[in-house]
Amino acid sequence: MSKSNDQTTNHLPSDEQLLADEAQYCSYGDTVHYATPAKIFTGCDGSYMYDRHGTSYLDLQMWYSACNFGYANKRLDEVLKKQIDTLPQCASQYLHPTKIELAKIIAQDMERKFGHKGRVHFNVGGSQCIEDSLKLIRNASNGKSLMFAFEGGYHGRTLGASSITSSYRYRRRYGHFGERAMFIPFPYPFRRPKGMTPEEYGEHCVAQFARLFETEYNGVWDPKANQSEYAAFYVEPLQGTGGYVVPPRNFFKGLKKVLDQYGILMVVDEIQMGFYRTGKLWSIEHFGVTPDVVVFAKALTNGLNPLGGMWAREELINPQVFPVGSTHSTFASNPLGTALGLEVMKMTQETDYETMVMEKGAYFLDGLRELEKKHKEIGEVDGLGLALRAEICTEDGFTPNKPLLDKMFDIGLLGDLDYKGQKMGLILDVGGYYKNVITFAPSLHISKGEIDQAIELLDQLITRAKKA
Repeated sequence: MSKSNDQTTNHLPSDEQLLADEAQYCSYGDTVHYATPAKIFTGCDGSYMYDRHGTSYLDLQMWYSACNFGYANKRLDEVLKKQIDTLPQCASQYLHPTKIELAKIIAQDMERKFGHKGRVHFNVGGSQCIEDSLKLIRNASNGKSLMFAFEGGYHGRTLGASSITSSYRYRRRYGHFGERAMFIPFPYPFRRPKGMTPEEYGEHCVAQFARLFETEYNGVWDPKANQSEYAAFYVEPLQGTGGYVVPPRNFFKGLKKVLDQYGILMVVDEIQMGFYRTGKLWSIEHFGVTPDVVVFAKALTNGLNPLGGMWAREELINPQVFPVGSTHSTFASNPLGTALGLEVMKMTQETDYETMVMEKGAYFLDGLRELEKKHKEIGEVDGLGLALRAEICTEDGFTPNKPLLDKMFDIGLLGDLDYKGQKMGLILDVGGYYKNVITFAPSLHISKGEIDQAIELLDQLITRAKKA
């Protein structure tokens, strides 16, 4: 679990010098400084990150689910190396084999699962693919720029993506350029009204949304024109930044019924939950509905290349309605990324990731439930596959406790937790509406031994944080 990095780090400036240089020369606009001082890593492998001293840090967030298949995955790394030696660059006005093969394998998978022919469109990352989907939707709806999205939803920080992301903080200094969203409450079972079962709560949330269409005076529907003012609903099947909230299983079926009734498209954001994070290739598969558009990125290349894409039904994306040049990026569908994406798809077809992830997720969740019994500050644990959550609260088990989770996060990065006599660290991600939720996204290849290690380290972490 420890790894020497002497050969690769002994020529580097000290961490202190690097941090001083960052303070002087780096924009903070592209960085999230959760820890003070920021942590510097110099190596990674499997489920672990390493600092310059060789201290190992068990990573339970895997670059926000970008590295689902583990750091330094040998199979995927070799594909990247081979592609560098064959066709590392190709301008986007030309074609290369892996772009076509990757689009085909994704489109055929979508047709098998959802019963619709469609096409795949690539770009350089999640936010950019959300932007492309907004163009696609506006084109299909005769220029409508109003969208539905969820409270707690996150779709990126480019101008269009931030307009449908529920946090005003991401828009405040930039104004609005085009899209606007009406933010609808996402079902949050842990904080549902008392007296409701999760299923009743799901039905209640659907009914509240359906009320918007009851009369013309509710403001989103013109019954005389038989037309909605809103073009699409952008959904995360499980909320990511919102805290890995798992909705009641009946919710999306009810929501899709309303959307179909009023001619509103469903755009599913699988950027964080796709590629077997929840035990299915696409997390929306758990909920029994058919999307109109699916946006994906992150783990498509296991974090080795900034490639993403969107799939859309044929009638929305065929060349007659969405012609050449509708969107463009120099690096879209680059051969390094598409070669990796193709290998990821092949790899997931060769191994039963669904069974593997569901079994590991259940094992991890059992461990978290034992911690929940031991620490009354853990208000709830929940999850689907290996997308897991632990809500950190005060001693009443319900009131959000951000300060305690902040302490846990900082202590984890000190690298001085003890595991069988060895000093190591723990990397967590903080999410949720109140920033009090640990969102767990470990490697899909995490072993049961590493899960046991994670539970033991989490126990130490919360115990120390409570005493701090």
